[in-house]
Amino acid sequence: MVGPLSQKLFAKAKTVIPGGVNSPVRAFKNVDGDPFFVRRAQGSRITDVDDKTYIDYIGTWGPAILGHSPIQLTQTIHEVAKDGVSFGAPCPWEIEMAQTIVDWVPSVQKVRMTNSGTEATMSAIRLARGFTGRDKVIKFDGCYHGHVDHLLVAAGSGALTHGEPDSAGVPKDFSNQTIVLPYNDFEAIQTVFDSIGDQVAAIILEPFPANAGFVFPREGYLEFLREITTKHGTVLIFDEVMTGFRVAKGGVQELVGVTPDLTCMGKVIGGGLPVGAFGGRADIMDCVAPIGPVYQAGTLSGNPLAMAAGLAQLKALEAADGYNQLEKTGARLEAGIRGLLKENGLDFTFHRVGSMFCLFFTGKEIWNVNDVNGADMEAFKRFFWALLDDGVYIAPSPYETGFISLAHSTGDIDDTLDAMSKAFKVI
Repeated sequence: MVGPLSQKLFAKAKTVIPGGVNSPVRAFKNVDGDPFFVRRAQGSRITDVDDKTYIDYIGTWGPAILGHSPIQLTQTIHEVAKDGVSFGAPCPWEIEMAQTIVDWVPSVQKVRMTNSGTEATMSAIRLARGFTGRDKVIKFDGCYHGHVDHLLVAAGSGALTHGEPDSAGVPKDFSNQTIVLPYNDFEAIQTVFDSIGDQVAAIILEPFPANAGFVFPREGYLEFLREITTKHGTVLIFDEVMTGFRVAKGGVQELVGVTPDLTCMGKVIGGGLPVGAFGGRADIMDCVAPIGPVYQAGTLSGNPLAMAAGLAQLKALEAADGYNQLEKTGARLEAGIRGLLKENGLDFTFHRVGSMFCLFFTGKEIWNVNDVNGADMEAFKRFFWALLDDGVYIAPSPYETGFISLAHSTGDIDDTLDAMSKAFKVI
């Protein structure tokens, strides 16, 4: 149960904001409760308006890889803001950010900044269609790519969380151009390409789906997608808005050695400010206006605050040997959770790569969203509230991923495991 001031604020919010929130998962509907309201965030912890502090494993849904309000970001934002918060004209930080992305991400030769991950995926799809002259797009059930009309079809994340796997307001003609297939199904992909391979402009996927829990590809699956798209002249798009700069400097594509044609990015590269980006092969990216026929624009794209903050975060992450540190912290959490599961005789499934993790309340192997749907949702709810009452904040939905930051200490991990030990006994 959240505190009285949060309850009062939520009641007021519902009178002026649809559902009382500006993003559906924040409403706590999937855990049958109401949300708390945050007053401040620092390091690994957030404090609500009722002055209760929590160890936070959401991290602004991924961007806070250094932790909340790191000095590198707050000082940078302060200094840059003194010279202006938005110019509507090019600024030097755009070039430095673009060069950093090109240097770090294997697939990217040129990049265009946007204001959100949704804008990035929307633009990448339009670009793929413009480049190929084709209309059809393949996506995977459980992979969420933002609230773009033609991609909000059998989507995961927020759509699943608020009980609407397909959104009202999406014209049928839009969704008819989107082919939705089960993730990790080789045969389904082969069947589509055998039938209409010359009509498919793009495959878009989260290479490690992170909006239906945290799901891994079967051995050879990403390689298979790379091979079949190359054969048919289809653009392969990795949506690494969540995994990019999180699981490795170069994202999943660096880890697995599979290079897509286009990559969508966001979150970490903005340091917590609104940001997105899409980039890839130069010949495809050169189809974007003003030098190509595919139109894309944004008043605040590449704004100085987001670019400078994102650069400060990436530099601090690299200087701190951040990915090795995150792996060590993640390994400590994983070992502790697996030990607790064994101790309590619980046959649950745990997935982790680096600083991203998810606990599925089922002993079944998890390969796609259908497997996730088979988990014990009631057990998750009891687990969530037990942790929250004990000062540990995980995502209020079994369809979301947990995030560790550099600010999480060994003490934080140990306190989290203590809370989990008690929570496992009440599920």
